[in-house]
Amino acid sequence: MVGGLETFNLYTDRWDLVLASIILFAAFLLFVPFRKKVGWRAHGIYTSFIIALFAEMFGFPLTIYFISSYFGRITFQNEFLSYMNSSGMPVGLVVTGFGLLLVIAGWRPIYRSKEDLVTKGIYRYIRHPQYLGFLLITLGWLIHWPTIPTVVMWPILVVIYYKLARREEKEMEERFGDKYLLYKESVPMFIPWVSGKGKGGA
Repeated sequence: MVGGLETFNLYTDRWDLVLASIILFAAFLLFVPFRKKVGWRAHGIYTSFIIALFAEMFGFPLTIYFISSYFGRITFQNEFLSYMNSSGMPVGLVVTGFGLLLVIAGWRPIYRSKEDLVTKGIYRYIRHPQYLGFLLITLGWLIHWPTIPTVVMWPILVVIYYKLARREEKEMEERFGDKYLLYKESVPMFIPWVSGKGKGGA
């Protein structure tokens, strides 16, 4: 048990890692182009999620100390480390990695599009790969290191990005007309191979 606690302590009080991680994952907001200018409301929730996550992951693990006060500190921390090493970290990294790939795959066609409607590449399969990518990035970290603030914030993040995608689609319909409507009917919103007909699919 002592060994597990020592291992746990290696993850905490590393505010240099907190700052570096926040800068790294927040940098996507500056360098990733979207179909439209994204409001800072959505980016603000994403940034808040990242700050809350890494502050507890590498800084002060408030959630773990709070919950462990009810279950026994050393026992809970060892159970948490066991979960993280056996499934939380590997599953979380796969989900986060897939999210990063989606963000990159969505970035390239838009960067090269020169303001035209993008329907090639990843956009042949889903209409909003970047928004889905950001959700998967945060979900992966949530699986890796769940905390009370991030568990509360992630559903809010989903709702905000979904509403943002809907607003974006209205603007695309006004801009490209029938061309976008045909694309919307044939390509799902977030989940590949789900019909895009009707209200625009999932």
